[in-house]
This record gives sequence, structure tokens and C-alpha cells, in this order.
Amino acid sequence: MDLQLILALVAGIATIVVIVLATRLDAFIALLLAAIVTGIVAGEDLLSIVDAVTTGFGNTLASIGIVIGLGVGIGKILEVSGAADSLARAFLRAFGRGREPWAMGTVGSLVSIPVFCDSGYVIMNPLARSIARVKRGGYITLALALGAGMTLTHHMVPPTPGPLAATGILGADLGAVILTGLIFTVILLPVVVIYARWIGPKLEPFLNVKVKHDVYATVTAGAPESAGPTATAATGTPAADATAAGSAAPDTGDGIAGPRISGAKQPGAFLGFLPLIIPLLLIVANTVSTAIDRNAQGMLAGDDYEPSAWVAPIAFLGNPVVALIIGLVLAVYTLLPRLTPRTQVQSWLADAAASAGLILLITGAGGSFGMVLRESGVGDALAEAIASISLPALLVPFIIASLVRIAQGSGTVAMITAASVTAPLIAPLGLSPLVAVMACTAGSMVFSYFNDSYFWVVTRFAGLDGVQAIKGWSGITTAVWLGSIPLLFVLDAVA
Repeated sequence: MDLQLILALVAGIATIVVIVLATRLDAFIALLLAAIVTGIVAGEDLLSIVDAVTTGFGNTLASIGIVIGLGVGIGKILEVSGAADSLARAFLRAFGRGREPWAMGTVGSLVSIPVFCDSGYVIMNPLARSIARVKRGGYITLALALGAGMTLTHHMVPPTPGPLAATGILGADLGAVILTGLIFTVILLPVVVIYARWIGPKLEPFLNVKVKHDVYATVTAGAPESAGPTATAATGTPAADATAAGSAAPDTGDGIAGPRISGAKQPGAFLGFLPLIIPLLLIVANTVSTAIDRNAQGMLAGDDYEPSAWVAPIAFLGNPVVALIIGLVLAVYTLLPRLTPRTQVQSWLADAAASAGLILLITGAGGSFGMVLRESGVGDALAEAIASISLPALLVPFIIASLVRIAQGSGTVAMITAASVTAPLIAPLGLSPLVAVMACTAGSMVFSYFNDSYFWVVTRFAGLDGVQAIKGWSGITTAVWLGSIPLLFVLDAVA
């Protein structure tokens, strides 16, 4: 591998780490500067670097930016109406107290099978916040369990794009990949929960002040459960003041604050669930109908695809942007009292948009960094180098995917790169296509960090910064990556 490319990768990562941890600049500037430094050290043309930065930023926000904006809008309406708290009560009754991290990890893994984990996390995060508000603590544990549960199925279970593409490239049986991915998810979910429960309490004291306020501000006065923060500890403002200001109502009797709209009846769990489940069902319908249509046309994942006439309306309604617009409209018109002033609703939505602003900028800048790394050829060079090393067959795609993931951030790109490099090696290495696919998907989960847009989605919503973000999110993704290694050897023995 070209030494210059190694230096470019090291220089880019070092730039981010130093700026985020040792300067007054934030992660948005750090990522942009890292992209520029990486391109310069790699020997890229200066104007090409700028083009890659802007293209990466735009491409990333084109896929997730609108979804984040609409998702936080739905979350805001769920929050101010009290519907999220109703959902939390129903959720806790269904799974039982003390098992909330298991519940969040399980629901996250189910939601992320048909839905991009970025979108699913934005949609489901209000529920994690409400449960933490009920428990008066433990938000970091829940946020990490939710995010990592989504990571498992997003990386391992088709029809998400990465594993689906790897399946087609390597010629594996799609049904076998789905079944194996689900089995891996079930086995690795305890790793997610155990790590989240271990690291969560350690990181809770470092919870971002604004996120802490958003999560815990409506907790009513009284002794907290365990060591979780009360409204006073979280915000410095007594709960009584918050109630007087109209941001919280008296406790409903089960430790959960009542509706945030003074004098309004709190929506039930069914109504509260509609703005979440309808968009998810529409997206699922799009995924399933498209997969059926592609199969009927005999098309592989990488082929150019034109939907049939019967699929087009479903694909339109199931597009995440359209589905979340429907969800937001449902939230406004089913959860808020009929006489809520138009200006008040617009103010809440404006607050939601403001809270999403930094998340959008950082997410886009992560895309810029990833694009420069791709354009510089670091990912391809790493893949070719590792493929030339003598290793156990199943570790070839696994290590390629791991290194490409670290180099450029995208798990989907890492899977596709690893599958493309491994495909010609299947027969010479005597490797099962199924094992190769699972090695690509498992390897792509390693150490999600600064150049991964999902890293910024999870850590910003979870309220983690700097070293704490790495300990929490990078750590939990690496834990499931390590846990997948023995599973791959078992699969290789039986496949």
C-alpha cells in the first residue's frame, strides 16, 4: 500500500481528534478541515478536494437531511403533546420494568430491518427519552442499546442495501443470508445490552447539558429512582418552576409527567403510536414490494431497476421523505388539541428545526470526509493489500470490510468493497458465499467513529461528545464486531 495514502488517513484522523479534543472548534469544522488535510496529504488536486467536500456533504444530506428534519419535528410533537410519555408507559408495561435496554435493543433491531438505521433512530429516539424520563435516569444506556440494535440488522439482514448488495455480488442465497443474519442478531443482542448497561452509567454524568435538559426537564419533583437526575439536577431549575412555566403538568401517578400542554388531555398510546408506525409501515411496504418486483424481473442488487406500474405508488408513499411528511401531519392533527394556536404549533416545529441544525451540519461534514477518503483511493488500496496477505479464508472479507469501514466510514461501502474484492477469491479460497457475505457484513460494523454519519446521528441525539462519544458508540460497535468473530468461525464449520 502507498505510504502516502497511509499518511493521508493518519493525518485526517489526527486532525479530527486534535480539533475536537483540544481546540475551541466543534466537530463540524473538524470534519471539514480533516477532509481538506487528507486530500492534500494524499496528493489530490486542490479544486478536486473542494469538489469532493461539497459533493460528499450534499450527497449525505440528500439521503438523510430531510429525514432528520421531519423526524425531529415528529419527536417534538410527541414530546409537547405528552404522547411520547403515553407510549413509554405502554412500552414499560409490555416489557416490564428493569428490562428497558433489552426492549430498546430488540425494537431497534426489528425497525432497522426495512428502514435505514439513521431514519429509524430519529423516529424511535423520542421513545428512549420518554422511558429515561420515566426512570429518572439511564438515557445513555437506552440510546446506545437502541442505536446498536439498529446497527445489527442494518448491517446483517437484507433488504438493507449493504447485505443485499454483498449477497448479489458473492452469489449467496438470499434466504440463507436473511436467516443467518437474524440468528447473528439474536446472538449478538446480549452483547449490545451488556455493553450499554456497563458503559451507560459511566457516561451519564457527561451527558450534554442541552440534551440532559430535553430528556429530564419534565421529571416531577421527588426522590429519583437509583441515581438518575431529577429535573433540578438536570437543568438547575426546580420542577415546580418548569410546571409553572407550562412545560410540565402534574404527575399522572405512575412517575411520568403529564401532558406538556396545560389543561389538555394526554393522547393515548394508540394515537401516539400512529405517527411512528404509519411511516414505518409505508417504508416497509416499499421495501417488500420493491424486493418482490426486482425478483420477478430477475434483477440483482446492482442492476438498473425500473419499478413496475403497481410498485410505483407504493414506492412513492414508502419513500422515507414522503412517509415522514405523512407522519408529521398525523402528529400535528391527531395529537395536539384542536384549538392549539397555529403560531404555537409553528413555534414548536421551528424549535425542532433549530435543534436539528447542528446535527445536519455535522452529518453532512462526515459525508464530506468520507467522500475525500474514497476519492483519494485509501479504501481500494487497503482492500487490495489485505487480500494479498495469507489468512484464514473467512478473515479476508472480514478484514477488508473492517479496514475500509475505518478508512471511509460507510458500512454499506465497506460491505460492497469487501464483496467486490472477495468475489474472485471465493473459489481459490474454498470459501462459502454465505460465510463470505456474513464476514463482509460483520466486518463493516467495526469502530463507528468520526467519518460515519450514523456516529454523529447517534451521539448528537444521545448527548455524547468527544471521548465519551468514542467510549459509548465506537465502543459498542466494536464490541459487536468482536462478538461476531467466533460466530463466523462456527458458521464456516457448518456451512
